[in-house]
Amino acid sequence: MARVLVFDVNETLLDLKALDPHFERIFGDRTVRGLWFNQFIQSALVTIVTDAYTPFGQIGMAALDMVAARRGIIVKTEDKQSIAQTLSHLPPHAEVKEGLQRLKDAGMRLAALTNSTLQVAETQLTHAGLRDLFEQVFSADEVKRLKPAPEPYQMTAERMGVSIQQVRLVAAHAWDIAGAMRTGCAGTFIARPGAVLDPLSPSPDIIGADLREVTEQIIQVER
Repeated sequence: MARVLVFDVNETLLDLKALDPHFERIFGDRTVRGLWFNQFIQSALVTIVTDAYTPFGQIGMAALDMVAARRGIIVKTEDKQSIAQTLSHLPPHAEVKEGLQRLKDAGMRLAALTNSTLQVAETQLTHAGLRDLFEQVFSADEVKRLKPAPEPYQMTAERMGVSIQQVRLVAAHAWDIAGAMRTGCAGTFIARPGAVLDPLSPSPDIIGADLREVTEQIIQVER
């Protein structure tokens, strides 16, 4: 039986570069966006290790304050609101809609799994014009454990009515691929600019620079 394809959302499908003007305005340097996202993920991982669940959006704003504090800056409330609003309305990467449609037309079952809340995820995917391509959308918030903890992947398999071995996670983050594969999923890595795999983690059988590059590989393997 072909696996259910489960897609991460931020960076994998949606382009965070839309946030760059905000970081240029606040910090005078748009590259701070990368520092912020790295802090965001680090802080999220701390909540998993210490078993202290915090909604993903709150972690993101706290990470923003941390990055700003290192530079002696206090981020205004209106700037935080602007970043949160843009996060909910990110554009998809150029090849994403075509790739998802190709997979769906090939008979694949598609779902999305994100650390963002379900409300944010639904808003993001609807605004990006992608929501109708997914059978279901899931949030780690539903199990109060963020990826890469095993619970979100296990929930997704259960809710899709398949075993964990029948799930293939597609993501642009090494930590997400590692979490999924160590839970029993197959992995597909989208190596967006700057994204590399962790050599200490299991290696996925499908790797490509974007969704276009991995789509035909997925179809061939899963058929």
